[in-house]
Amino acid sequence: MDVLPSARALLATGPLCDNCLGRPFADRSFGLGNGERGRGLRVAAALADDEDFDPGDPHDCWVCEGATARFDEWAERAVEAVEGVEFDTYQVGTRVPPLVEENEVLLREDAGLEPDAGEPLRKEYNREVGKRFGRLTGAEVEFGRPDVQFLLDLDENRVEATVNSAFVYGRYRKLERDIPQTEWPCSDCRGSGRDGADPCPTCDGTGYLYPESVQQLTAPVVEDVMDGVDSVFHGAGREDVDALMLGTGRPFVIEVEEPRRRDVDVERLEADINAFADGKVEVEGLRLCTHGMVERVKRLDASKRYRAEVEFGGDVTAADLTEAVGALEGTTVEQYTPNRVDHRRAAKTRTRTVHDVEGELADPRHAAVEVHGEGGLYIKELISGDEGRTEPSLAGLLGVSATVTALDVLAVEGEDEPFEDEAFFLD
Repeated sequence: MDVLPSARALLATGPLCDNCLGRPFADRSFGLGNGERGRGLRVAAALADDEDFDPGDPHDCWVCEGATARFDEWAERAVEAVEGVEFDTYQVGTRVPPLVEENEVLLREDAGLEPDAGEPLRKEYNREVGKRFGRLTGAEVEFGRPDVQFLLDLDENRVEATVNSAFVYGRYRKLERDIPQTEWPCSDCRGSGRDGADPCPTCDGTGYLYPESVQQLTAPVVEDVMDGVDSVFHGAGREDVDALMLGTGRPFVIEVEEPRRRDVDVERLEADINAFADGKVEVEGLRLCTHGMVERVKRLDASKRYRAEVEFGGDVTAADLTEAVGALEGTTVEQYTPNRVDHRRAAKTRTRTVHDVEGELADPRHAAVEVHGEGGLYIKELISGDEGRTEPSLAGLLGVSATVTALDVLAVEGEDEPFEDEAFFLD
């Protein structure tokens, strides 16, 4: 493109501001702003043609209709929109009026330029307002998932600000039984707590089948400290309601929606949660993390170690138990969806690996069994056989019924790599 003849053609379309004159040449002379490009072309054309210099008034520009004179104003309005909110990163987007978009097309068409020459006003607005916002706040632009995002609606003359969620990673131990991981609304009243005009008899008017959960004992504290509007609990799997979670704990992420605070003392937060949970649940290793950690705790292949207290339907010898656990160790188990969860899980056969098994007989009818297995292995059914739905099983190998009377989870760890990857942490 011969820029000077093209600049003359653009100027011939009507009054233009420097930015709209320079924008079709946005891919030329890296390091210049569109306003600098436009002014340079305007000066060059005046000199070459020996004409009086017309600086051009942005408010008279027939393309942007004065929009390029408002970069500072929009940046200041964006700052006001997130007053009182802590953030380190941001992103700016712009919605340009349809008439201005049409003017941009006509400008290039009338000057004989390609329809996509240079860049659109929308992109320039994102950059110019973004730079100014960064200077005003000290924050850095982030094109992935920033702390705050803005949509500058030039047509409606408003700033739409979005405060993205903050995330806290940690591990929890559940020290009492009959506590679910997440809220468990009552199925009879659907969480309302009412049966007509009376309290629901199933949940005693609480709206929950269980009055407390790991979520309810942890997330409200994080939400309050970060001054958010809501929170979501994400766990790396979940233990049964009647199982304890001990040992190294289970990885989790608490997501706080629309937080006004992000720079929190995680050690103090950890202590606050543990005090609030009052010995029922405790957390450790809290760290601020990215959104990507949610996907990691949900998707990373994990192995788990369990300890089960087992009661047998007939006498079992120590030799019998040693032989049976030896037969299970290292084997691949086929498990059809257990009876106890087939109302909420798809009916299918799953194969899971039993890494190792240890068993110690307390008396001929009772034993403690530790199992290290692939994630998703149903331990109660590995012990009982679940009426033939799990093969092989401890009960099947022993030839007597076997029931888990108590189950503890001792460890939840990544199969091939740890959950705690530094790339996902912010501190």
